[in-house]
Amino acid sequence: MEDEVFDQFLEVVNLLVSWIATLAIVFGGVVPYIPQYRDIQRTQNAEGFSTYVCLVLLIANILRILFRFGRYFETALLWQSIIMITTMLIMLNLCTSVRVATELSTKRRSFTATDSKDEEIKVPKKFFLDFDCSYFWVWSRFVDYLQCVFAFTLVAAYLTYLLLDSVLFVELLGFLAVFTEAMLGTPQLYCNYQNKSTEGMSIKMVLMWTSGDTFKTGYFLLTQAPMQFWICGFLQVCVDMAIMSQVYYYSRYPQKPASHTTHTTSAKAL
Repeated sequence: MEDEVFDQFLEVVNLLVSWIATLAIVFGGVVPYIPQYRDIQRTQNAEGFSTYVCLVLLIANILRILFRFGRYFETALLWQSIIMITTMLIMLNLCTSVRVATELSTKRRSFTATDSKDEEIKVPKKFFLDFDCSYFWVWSRFVDYLQCVFAFTLVAAYLTYLLLDSVLFVELLGFLAVFTEAMLGTPQLYCNYQNKSTEGMSIKMVLMWTSGDTFKTGYFLLTQAPMQFWICGFLQVCVDMAIMSQVYYYSRYPQKPASHTTHTTSAKAL
């Protein structure tokens, strides 16, 4: 009798742990961006956060969803991708509105062509369909980002539909999805290097990246996820550790003066 009760208890515990792990996988990826979102909203400065992080995660999760049509993986990972795409669009919307507000206040790019306060020349607006490489992913309207994401999704989905029967293409698609996600931290790594500082970047976000990626890699190993998943998980942890080393280095050996109230345009951080 006692053995049956104990077995039932273990079964309940295992079920509970399984549910907690699933919820952590689904929602854990977006948690690191909560403190970063609040910091940007509070300071009205997005200079320290690279929006190319959003680009990397959007590409990675769109490709991962398409990969599922060719090779099945857990539904929890599918929901994780859907929620992450939504979160990145929300982050882009905030960063775009903050950057535009900063550019308006400093009278740069959109309204002036010279430093003269008396002479204001209206510069033609840049749109996504202009395909100007110098303005890629630094557009002044959120709708331009939506157009880009939608166009990429259509092209990727069409190619997947045509080549879905190819095992090589499906495996390559899966590798590109997780490898792109593994490179998540590299835009932020480069942003910090370019600024010679980690000011404006939420350290809480990076700590959550590291802990989340470590947990996620272990989850991939335990659930016997496709090999591409856990190999790139290890790579992602290494990039997180590199960013943490930047936090230590730039705090110990600061290489630029503390920021003032007026910030430069956030495009420098992209």
